[in-house]
Amino acid sequence: MKKLPIGVQDFKELITDYIYIDKTKYLYELITSGKFYFLSRPRRFGKSLTVSTLYYLFKGEKELFKGTYIYDKWEFKEYPVIKIDMSDNTLTTYEEFIKSLYDKINELYKEEELTPTTDDLPTMFGNLIKKLSQKYEERTVILIDEYESPILEHLNNKEEAEKVRRFLREFYKKIKSKDEYIKFVFMTGITKFTKTGVFSALNNLNDISLDKTYSQMLGYTQEELEENFKEHIKETAIEMKMEEKELLKNLKMYYNGFSFDGEDSVYNPFSILQFFKKRKFQNYWFESGSPSFLYEYIKGKKIRYEDLVKYPVSELDFSTREIEEANASIFFTQSGYLTFKGKEQYGMEYEYLLDYPNIEVKNSFSKMILEANYELERGKIKEINKTVWKAIKEKDIEGIIKEIKRIISAIPYNLHKKEESYYHSLIYTILASAGLNVTAEELTNLGRSDIVIEEDVIYIMEIKIDKSAEKALNQIKEMKYYEKYKEKEIYIIGININSEKRNIDEYKIEKI
Repeated sequence: MKKLPIGVQDFKELITDYIYIDKTKYLYELITSGKFYFLSRPRRFGKSLTVSTLYYLFKGEKELFKGTYIYDKWEFKEYPVIKIDMSDNTLTTYEEFIKSLYDKINELYKEEELTPTTDDLPTMFGNLIKKLSQKYEERTVILIDEYESPILEHLNNKEEAEKVRRFLREFYKKIKSKDEYIKFVFMTGITKFTKTGVFSALNNLNDISLDKTYSQMLGYTQEELEENFKEHIKETAIEMKMEEKELLKNLKMYYNGFSFDGEDSVYNPFSILQFFKKRKFQNYWFESGSPSFLYEYIKGKKIRYEDLVKYPVSELDFSTREIEEANASIFFTQSGYLTFKGKEQYGMEYEYLLDYPNIEVKNSFSKMILEANYELERGKIKEINKTVWKAIKEKDIEGIIKEIKRIISAIPYNLHKKEESYYHSLIYTILASAGLNVTAEELTNLGRSDIVIEEDVIYIMEIKIDKSAEKALNQIKEMKYYEKYKEKEIYIIGININSEKRNIDEYKIEKI
């Protein structure tokens, strides 16, 4: 059984000893059909491995690619390659960033036995492109990983971020000015914003982030998961005492769902690899990020679930604003906390519907919203999560309502709003924080139900404010929200919120 490539980002190391998902078909398409590319993907999604794979392709190391799609199709000629990773989380100041980048560029000169003729970094970079091309008598390949990382690292310090931004704009301009010496450019990042340097300085970059052709270039497809992890699936199912079919179903709910075209979805590789190593369902990808930054962002902008998914977004929304000014839903989509759950066409334009990708993200993000926005203590959230989960498994609907009431009453009075949407969003977030497979505004033939919990049993909730639980229940019946689930055991729940008491004052339950 081949090893799991946890933390392995070097293609040469990975292809020798570890499981490798062959993505070279996409790379062949890239390198034979264009010259300047940009790809945006969330963190820990395989960007660095993709850059590394391109590096060895252009260095002409053919035997590394034996058995892959590209092996007998590419010429494997050696080209000069400049490979720069812009991410270094230890740098705290602009000066440290400049020093670090200077050292990287200087090292590239030394490796190629070249001598820089200036200390000006952008000029050094531009000269290196030209000198390498002249030395090898081939055009230079440029691979830049996490192009905007130095800006993201300084988001909480606008002055430092602006200094970094201005520098990067000048640095990346050199790529455009040295076009005649360049064979291929591939840049990755998490965000794409027009003023951050690349897209004002280098307007000939082809952004493939939302291109359907490359939507599954990073991440694992369902087929790739089942084909390449057969032994791990088998052993894990035995250890967890469940059928392989059930394990695959749970894996899909927990870790699949990332879509970059609104149609096809992929698994996050980091979560899948961690899962097969530890053999238990945990929120691996989410917890490997920057919770403190996320917490402050949610708290500062008073983020609610409803606000994030209310409106569809267009491709233009992803490239018109500065990072700090970006719409929260755009920022979270590029960061991987939201994803495309469908698309709608208006004339020649597409709009994308947003939602959480899977249970992992939904669960962790919901806990963070409760903590940051509703001022609930982490311990209290954890305690109520356990009780709600237990109540769901025992079909104790009254117990679920009791816990929802308890958490609503724990929220400071001044934070409540007299809006139906506020309570929809809050109740959904409470249930999602418990790790349930819960959907808000689930679309049916006749309309949208408020909240659906889809576990072994289906629970459909309708919420009203200052009306009656009976009216809420009748709406579920009239609109037949339960029709699509009729093969399962179903409970419908009508809830009424009293806006003066700011809590649930009445509820009714029926079994269908």
